Order: sequence, then structure tokens, then C-alpha cells
Amino acid sequence: MESISIQHNEQEPAVRRKKPEWLRVKLPVGEEYKQVRKLVSDYKLHTICESGNCPNMGECWGAGTATLMILGNVCTRSCGFCAVSTGKPETVDPYEPLRVAKSVKLMGLKHAVITSVDRDDLKDGGSEIWAKTVEMIRKLNPETTLECLIPDFMGKWENLQRVIDVKPEIVSHNLETVRRLTKEVRIQAKYDRSLEVLKRLTDSGITTKSGIMLGLGESEEEILETMDDLRAVGVSILTLGQYLQPTMKHLPVAEFITPEKFAHLGEVAKQKGFEFVESGPLVRSSYHAEKHIKK
Repeated sequence: MESISIQHNEQEPAVRRKKPEWLRVKLPVGEEYKQVRKLVSDYKLHTICESGNCPNMGECWGAGTATLMILGNVCTRSCGFCAVSTGKPETVDPYEPLRVAKSVKLMGLKHAVITSVDRDDLKDGGSEIWAKTVEMIRKLNPETTLECLIPDFMGKWENLQRVIDVKPEIVSHNLETVRRLTKEVRIQAKYDRSLEVLKRLTDSGITTKSGIMLGLGESEEEILETMDDLRAVGVSILTLGQYLQPTMKHLPVAEFITPEKFAHLGEVAKQKGFEFVESGPLVRSSYHAEKHIKK
């Protein structure tokens, strides 16, 4: 896997690479899928499944699961890989934690995954709604375990502390890519700041998780270095998946990684000490999340 540049000149028309056979996904079908879609609509919920154009939406919704997204569906950041809308977010809804908690109850979730957009426009970075959402889910669903996929809160540690204080069973924060490509892929984020987020979570006794997208031009050596960086701050759960270009305005795919390569990297990750590894072309950060809590 050679290192490839991902520079994208917006003045030139991008060419979307044809997806290989192994990236075919299941079409949304079945009663469970319809029920989840109705629930999302009725309770005016946002899901990263829809906003992020997740390729596994049909499979996950068909199994009665979804990753709920709080703090609206407009992000203050403009990452080069992400399909979530960027712009000026709406006012925070104080009743959102209750709506989310009720939806978790109606879905009968034993394990719930919550994520959010970045809210750099807020002094607390959205951390108060994060804490209230966790508390409300636990109040209405005392048997439900939680995974929270959080932003970096711009390194304002008092905001991160609000999440730490409510102690979700798993807290995930994605590095997304290797150090060299971070500036192009996660424009407003910082590689070392993300590592510090994960370290502070681990040091507090919380199980931590992170994810890396492949196919953006990284080398295998860089992937292994990133794994080592994550292990150094105590991350125990890792996801590796293929980057897919959401629109022609987003970063192009530099390479489609084969399933065999994903399998190899997954084995290497386990050898490096990760307790649970999901590695495959269609893997996303919340894919099979219910299995991770068992670890």
C-alpha cells in the first residue's frame, strides 16, 4: 500500500472511481427497517446513518438498530470526507435528551450508540446536552448500555469532563486518518488533540474506541504507526473501514483496499493488543457496536 497524495483541485472536475464488487450493500427492506424509519421520523430524530450516507443503513435498520445523532444535523466543521451538512446550526433543543431516551426505549435497545455534530459555536461545545442525554437514557432505560461517539470539544477539557462524569460504558473518538493526512481530511481537527481526548478518557477508567478510514492515500507503515499511537493512549477497540466519497465535492478515493488487506490489518491490530477489532471495507465506527460492549 503506497503513500498517495490526496490533493483535490476543485477547479477540475473530479472523477469518481468505480466501486469494486466487494462494496455492494444490502438494500433497505423489511418490517424492522420500516419501523426504525417511522420512529426516526415521528420523534424528529437525526441519525448519522442518514446524514452520513452510511452504506450499512439497510442492514442496521433492518436489524432494528440505529446510531442517533444529537445537537442537530448541521455541523460547524467542514471535513473533507464527511457527508453531514456544514453551516450555521439551529438553536439547541433542550427537549432533545428526552426524545432520544424515549426512542431508545421504544426501540428496545440493550445497547445504544449516540453521536453528534461538532458544535464549535457553543461555549460548552454541546457537552451539557451530551451529559443530559446520557442521564435521560439511563433514567428511562436503566438496563441499556451506552456508546458515545464524541467530538474533540476543541480541546476544552472542562467540556470533555462533562462526558467523563456521566461515565458511558464506551466512549469513541475517531482519528479518521493518519497523522500526515489529518490537515486535509479533518480540516479543523488536530491529530495530537484527538489522542489527548482518548488518553483523558482512558485515564478516567472509561473503555475507549477509535476508527480509521483507509483508501485516502495512507501507507501501510502510517496505518501501523497510527495503531501504535492509539495503543499508547490506551484505546482498546479499533475499527478499520474503506473511505467512500460522499459527493463530487468531497475528497476522492485514492485506493480501494481489498477485503484480504483489511483482514491482514485486522490481525496485525489484534497482535498489537487491541481487544476488539472490526476491519473490513464496509465497517464504520458504530458497526456491530453491540458486540463491543461484550468485550
